[in-house]
Amino acid sequence: MNLSEHRIPADTFDELASGTVGVETVAHLTAGQHSKHFLLVRGVLEAAREGGHARWAVVRRAYDLLATIQQHDPAAVDAVLRHPSVGAWARHAIQTLETPEQLAAVAAAAAIRARVNCEVDVPVYDGAITLPSLGQVAAPGGARTATVHCSPDGAEVSAGGLVVEIGGDTPAWRGLRSLSATSGERRFDVVIDDVDPHRMPGSANLGGRLGAAEAERWQELLDGAWDLLTGTHPEVADEVSAAISVLTPLSAPPEGLSSATSRDTYGCVALSTPPDARELAVTLAHETQHAKLSALLDIVPLTLPDDGSRYYAPWRDDPRPASGLLQGAYAFLGVTGFWRRQRHEETGGAAVRAGAEFTRWRGAARTVTGTLLSSGRLTGPGERFVGRLGAKLDEWADDPVPAASARLAKDAAEQHLTAWRTRNG
Repeated sequence: MNLSEHRIPADTFDELASGTVGVETVAHLTAGQHSKHFLLVRGVLEAAREGGHARWAVVRRAYDLLATIQQHDPAAVDAVLRHPSVGAWARHAIQTLETPEQLAAVAAAAAIRARVNCEVDVPVYDGAITLPSLGQVAAPGGARTATVHCSPDGAEVSAGGLVVEIGGDTPAWRGLRSLSATSGERRFDVVIDDVDPHRMPGSANLGGRLGAAEAERWQELLDGAWDLLTGTHPEVADEVSAAISVLTPLSAPPEGLSSATSRDTYGCVALSTPPDARELAVTLAHETQHAKLSALLDIVPLTLPDDGSRYYAPWRDDPRPASGLLQGAYAFLGVTGFWRRQRHEETGGAAVRAGAEFTRWRGAARTVTGTLLSSGRLTGPGERFVGRLGAKLDEWADDPVPAASARLAKDAAEQHLTAWRTRNG
């Protein structure tokens, strides 16, 4: 499997620091993540071999099958290896030597996409066979392995006397569902991954399989959010469509919306069901900022190794290391830009609240850039990056806001700081 070297030109680096970039820059970051996944998959092979894993031979055969398919249908292999959960699984397998034989399921997914003639023995974990980027098969109780039978006409899985058609309409097949939204010439395509055990590592509130009615609700919300983004935030819409390929449901919090991204699952946004289209739109803008920065950090380190120092973040209840502070500042640069534009589209009380969101996060992000620049925890490129980030916020410092919006923002910021001090000292 061939790899490419990835560098960030200085002008592109500065453009990233200022927030919104073009599709070409996001595609460059995405290509870097693709190469990262290739390296991680190769790392699974090497870790299993060097660790003397009992199923090393299975891992070797799976890797060889992937390499063979890539020669004939590279797009099929790319589609599987780009899937966010593959990166998280591979990193976990390297670090723990657990489940390296899942590489057989990765190879099987590529074989299904390429429609090649082959049979692949794949592992069963927790009663299921997970085929990354495609879906999951419920296996009979007690089954430890299954066989994926692939041909140009389709594929099926057999295990313990059960035969399941991939893509078939049976309860045993839980395929990933696709969502799409179109507005003018812009289109956004994603899949809902609500089955892969590695879809959002470290999350304590992963949601289960969406019911049909809730999946339809997500489609309705996506349509509305996409109309809003393309109409008022077209550059953000372009970034979202270039960076995000998967949505993963989270359980609903007591109030509001939960959302997250992971550096190990580039392209995936995890979120609870949004209350409305506007909330989904700003969440996509927020999490795409995280995705861009995480991809950049794999190419250019911006913070020094953690020395235990912790700082106040106006959007978190807990003290944060410099790396987390940087992620938050960059994400809220995007949120500030969103509300800077969106406040002019609202009326009445909604306009006052939108102005307050703009004002609060403008000030919060600018304060944090100052904290970072004085922390001594940034690399040379990190200082340049944060300096550019702060300069963009300074450009918006004199944007006028209604007095009512300013009061709301001030009150919310003071309440957060007071509560944080009470909690953390």
